[in-house]
Amino acid sequence: MRPFLFSKSSAANQALAKKNHSTQFIAGGTNLVDLMKKHIANPESLVDISSALPNKVENTTKGISIGAMMRNSATANDAIILAKFPLVAKAILAGASPQIRNMASAAGNLLQRTRCPYFYDVTTPCNKRQPGSGCSAINGENRMSAVAGYSEQCVAVHPSDLCVALAALDASVVVNDKDGKTQTIAFQDFHRLPGNTPQKDNNLPANALIRAIEIAANPFAKNNAYVKLRDRDSYAFALVSVAAALHLNGDKIVEARLASGGVAHKPWRWLAAEKYLKGKTANIANFEAAANIAIKDLKPLSHNGFKIPMLKGAIETALKQCLDL
Repeated sequence: MRPFLFSKSSAANQALAKKNHSTQFIAGGTNLVDLMKKHIANPESLVDISSALPNKVENTTKGISIGAMMRNSATANDAIILAKFPLVAKAILAGASPQIRNMASAAGNLLQRTRCPYFYDVTTPCNKRQPGSGCSAINGENRMSAVAGYSEQCVAVHPSDLCVALAALDASVVVNDKDGKTQTIAFQDFHRLPGNTPQKDNNLPANALIRAIEIAANPFAKNNAYVKLRDRDSYAFALVSVAAALHLNGDKIVEARLASGGVAHKPWRWLAAEKYLKGKTANIANFEAAANIAIKDLKPLSHNGFKIPMLKGAIETALKQCLDL
């Protein structure tokens, strides 16, 4: 790790005033410190923003607001989250370790970078780390890589569990710029697919900070599930994950939500499967049909074809768990 300057800011505008091309913000540091150790991130200065941003979950007129500096463990155990948005808690508790959840922040979770092994290996080409150098994974070891939304430039996947639940619940991201102006970005538009600019993970504006994550009130508090399939039971990133939620009227599905991690460069919504389920009876046959719709057009790489049947089973299982079947 190279030497760096360190300072703290107690307000967002104060922190943004210090931002330049050689400065990075640090909150929990659970991802950035690793990147610095690997010489992937080499900031000349770090600005600690842990005291500059909200750290509460609050009710709003439309739903709730999760402060950017809410620690993941605190969010997962918050009474409002558990009562109104338990899918968020389930996703958080499926990720990382208790120690990391105690440090990681809500906003930092959104901004974490891929765990693709080639991204972390500075001796190999990686378009995300060094644009134009090539993608080592596309014809290399791509067992953990994407099956949807990838490009010739990058096949990396987004590592977050929390973000999968937020995608399923149509959250939004509230950001502040250095002039104090507020902008709200729909969660589905926040993260990017790689396209020809794989080095860009998200659409956070330059010289801006995430202030909060908002989730509108919804009818999914009762029937929801988070399924994560991985190589070991704890402290491992998803091979495939599924956040599922159903709004039921008796045994009829009024509305369904399905999102996945481990399959694309961003949290991935299965919109066609959701559309199919709307108005259908909540039963195993329809869950299997929805899973088949989700996997229909996926294109696995040389070493991750196993993800297709795994994803199908995870979707079916998550939907069944929504009913406690």
